[in-house]
Amino acid sequence: MKICVLGAGALGSVIGACLAESGSDVYLVCRQGAHYQALVTRGLELREDGKSRMVRVNVATDCDTVGPVDLVILLVKSFDTEAAMAGAGALFGPETVLLSLQNGLGHEEILKEIVGAERVIAGKSYVGGLLVEPGVVLAGRHNQLTRIGELSGQISERVLRIAAEFERAGLRVEAEENIQGKMWDKLLVNVATAALCSITRLTFGELFRLASMRDCGVAAVAEGIAVAKAIGIDLTEDNPCEIWDRIPVGLPFEFKPSMLQSIEKGSVTEIDYVNGSVVRLGEKYNVPTPVNRTLVTCVKGVERNVELSRAATV
Repeated sequence: MKICVLGAGALGSVIGACLAESGSDVYLVCRQGAHYQALVTRGLELREDGKSRMVRVNVATDCDTVGPVDLVILLVKSFDTEAAMAGAGALFGPETVLLSLQNGLGHEEILKEIVGAERVIAGKSYVGGLLVEPGVVLAGRHNQLTRIGELSGQISERVLRIAAEFERAGLRVEAEENIQGKMWDKLLVNVATAALCSITRLTFGELFRLASMRDCGVAAVAEGIAVAKAIGIDLTEDNPCEIWDRIPVGLPFEFKPSMLQSIEKGSVTEIDYVNGSVVRLGEKYNVPTPVNRTLVTCVKGVERNVELSRAATV
């Protein structure tokens, strides 16, 4: 299977490297910069379970050099979805499928408008990826599921083919009928941890050591569960404490969610698509979300501080 990972940052590099190692024809598309240069000159260094190995990958900065593929895995930041797809036309042949593994909610509606509903498959991944330095990625994939499914709810042949390709690469995958519920399951994980890590600058390991962080994270998840129930989403788990306790299992102590990685790079975060989604839907369905609203406000403040600090050094 010829696969393009569009948005090959930390997680995209991990998934792409695993697929490439198992024999898939993989192309990583990322922005021109230090990470791209490292991938071109020496390949990708994948660190996993205390060991390191080099993986040779195909890498490009534009989709025209890649050409039509069987599968596009979309992993750009939520706010870059439309811009990324505007330059992705060369990837799409008659049978090309688009799988979004992005954080947050709402991407599929945008993508259906761009490429057509018949091409779009939804998914969420619990695999961890941390960009240690350009060309070096820390992976957390053991016992971490990736869930994919048709928006129609059927288990199609193409979903099963993609799942088999991932499984061959050592990436655990479940083909789901209730993909909407599974997307909310992953949203609740991000709601619990992404904003808190971004505000405190703590790694997962440090975050889960503090009882005060647990109290706040559990409260944020409880609000998300209330919103999901108001909408009619069929969640796998509706106990916020159990959701919190399960989150760090299988991930490295030093793991950082992508939102914190964005803050550390001086970039805008996806807070509007994560905790912000809970707030917006809470307003629509008359469910109070004060904890998530506060977390969104605090992350916006952190973003502004980063922006001011960056401007002061120019």
